[in-house]
Amino acid sequence: MKQGIHPESYRFVVFKDMSNGQAFLSRSTANTKETIQWEDGNEYPLVKLEISSTSHPFYTGKNMLVDTAGRIDKFKKRYEKKK
Repeated sequence: MKQGIHPESYRFVVFKDMSNGQAFLSRSTANTKETIQWEDGNEYPLVKLEISSTSHPFYTGKNMLVDTAGRIDKFKKRYEKKK
């Protein structure tokens, strides 16, 4: 591996999947202003994810709709008129 190209500021960060509420603790360099209290009682930086392996259809084997900002509702309303 090349020397000096990898960040050295790794820290524990909580990643939270906003579509199903699952969270996991991992090491990362991701910047965030939010924090959350974890199961061990310590406070960690929080990174919110729209989708992760706990909600993605490829990993779960289930086809599930993830609605962000009402896009699915807007789509259905637009095409209901054409029926």
